Amino acid sequence: MLKGFRDFIMRGNVIDLAVAVILGTAFNSIVSKLVSDIINPLLAATVGKPDFSYIVLHINHGAVQVGDFLNAVISFLLIAGAVYFAIVAPMNAIMKRLKKPAPPPAPTTRPCPECLSEIPLAATRCAHCAQPVPAVAPAA
Repeated sequence: MLKGFRDFIMRGNVIDLAVAVILGTAFNSIVSKLVSDIINPLLAATVGKPDFSYIVLHINHGAVQVGDFLNAVISFLLIAGAVYFAIVAPMNAIMKRLKKPAPPPAPTTRPCPECLSEIPLAATRCAHCAQPVPAVAPAA
């Protein structure tokens, strides 16, 4: 039972996931500072408010915090954009360069020397013009 747990923990994808969570946590602080120290002051300079938290809908005696939701959406979009443009797009470009193109498949037909119609490689006579053609062994 412990051996199975050890094998599970030592798999590459579990360790990769742990590293991703740690880096994601560190990246979260960078994006939080970007939003609080750069985006919000720019927003305050243009709109006059430091962020969207001032947007509140009052329905009956309750308050719906629409602005806090907008702040979370902006933070998410910034994180998603940074992850895509800093990690995903470069890795896709690298993988595309490293990926070798598949070799073309071996031909299974050849043209008839008389009528130029396609005939199988092993054929000794053309099915269209009935001319004898030398047989070619198919590539294995």
